[in-house]
Amino acid sequence: MIRAVLFDMDGTLWDNPVRWDELRRELGLPPDGLPIYWHIQRMPPEGRERAEARLREREAEGVRSGHLKPGALELLSFLRERRIPCVLVTNNSRESVQGVLRNHPLPFDLVWTREDGALKPDPEAFLGPLRRLEIPPKEAAVVGDSHLDLQAAHAAGITTVILVAPRDWMRPFFPKEARFFEVPDLWGARNLLFQLLSLR
Repeated sequence: MIRAVLFDMDGTLWDNPVRWDELRRELGLPPDGLPIYWHIQRMPPEGRERAEARLREREAEGVRSGHLKPGALELLSFLRERRIPCVLVTNNSRESVQGVLRNHPLPFDLVWTREDGALKPDPEAFLGPLRRLEIPPKEAAVVGDSHLDLQAAHAAGITTVILVAPRDWMRPFFPKEARFFEVPDLWGARNLLFQLLSLR
């Protein structure tokens, strides 16, 4: 049974053209698959402020130059019609999320950003909002595009994970024992969720 769906933002619902690998190189961060902000939190104070400012600049650029992925609104509307709560869970700042939602008021029941708790791949990134909704992990689904979504969902005990066109460089970071569905786009995610919800 699926009683809530947790969505990632960048790369899943939002097409963000920012090259995060370039920012990693600029900040001297390794290509280890961990979030940029995870590394920034562990920097010495004198470097942390500058790095976070650069991250926020790039996030703002992503808000200005990005766009909704095709099928995003239709997928959320499909779930809302069936009274399935929709939650946005992102490692982005609340400021950048508000910038996206100001121009595209997507119907989320809850928005969870890095200011609200742990970053993906920490399972608390998903467990926190699920506790708020009083829904157990096994009754939730995740729709994302990256290893971070899969890692966090797997560690949280969420067994229904849909990855939308994950990139090849992410695959070495997939937990070997994790099971997931893979679809080419959000229309594929909608069709799959229709099938899964029909099994209830």
